[in-house]
Amino acid sequence: MPTSFNDSVTEEFRANGGKVGGPFEGADLLLLTTTGAKSGARRTTPLGYVRHGDSLLVVASNLGAPAHPDWYGNLLAHPAVRVEIGTREFEALAVPAEGARRDELFAHVVREAPGYGDYQAATDRTLPVVVLEPAVPAAGEAGEAPREVRTLADKILEVHDHLRAQLRLVTADVDAHFAALAAHQGPGEPPAPGLGLQIRQRCLAFCQALEFHHTSEDGHLFPGIARYHPYVTDVFDRLSAEHRTVARIQDGLVALLADLGSAEPPLFRAELAKMTTELNAHLDYEEEVILPLVAEVPWPPAGP
Repeated sequence: MPTSFNDSVTEEFRANGGKVGGPFEGADLLLLTTTGAKSGARRTTPLGYVRHGDSLLVVASNLGAPAHPDWYGNLLAHPAVRVEIGTREFEALAVPAEGARRDELFAHVVREAPGYGDYQAATDRTLPVVVLEPAVPAAGEAGEAPREVRTLADKILEVHDHLRAQLRLVTADVDAHFAALAAHQGPGEPPAPGLGLQIRQRCLAFCQALEFHHTSEDGHLFPGIARYHPYVTDVFDRLSAEHRTVARIQDGLVALLADLGSAEPPLFRAELAKMTTELNAHLDYEEEVILPLVAEVPWPPAGP
């Protein structure tokens, strides 16, 4: 099967520490790996980028074509992406900028790379500007050093820390959204509808990470522990039941995010508060009963 242009650039990038020749020679280039919106397959795309402070910006220009590129649709469906710059790799959250902020960032992009202005002039669609934000580190509470992972118990705590931190960031975004609404509405007026892409992307990434974690626990972790500790079957029954409760709240949040323009912020905030209560109680209980059972299991597991 012939190698595609993107694949050949990706291979050259990885073989040469981020340096490539041809049309990208000397350009600021990164590799963006997204998850297919429909296929679920991982796709890597070489893209030019522009720095803006501590942020990385990529533009869904598609060379000025009438339609958005596939990678843009992928990151809307799956906001968690992987970024490679030079020899560095990291997980990121992809957040398209909106309104005045998008215009400000696009103007910055055009100052740094004028060709994007030509692409915008060639199409009627507004070229999306995507901010690539570092994902929440898999570490302890803010300000703490990353957790040292030597056992399976440590790994579970690392994942739980990550989920708690993601949920706190979603809540902070929602609180900021309500504060902004309050500053622009008159006394007694109801909050305006709509949530915004930052809340959507961050909450969707959290929900997808949570679903993956709980599916993995139900399918692999819990059955594996139960083989060695069959006397705690009632514990696993309770944890699985709590997973189903959390999943119902999660599904409700995702449904509210489906149409940002008509989403009701008060309802979303209430569901998010419910998620915070249920998930934290679940994680606390799981840590109380499961961690002692796996405290001596090495991580990563030994090979065959």
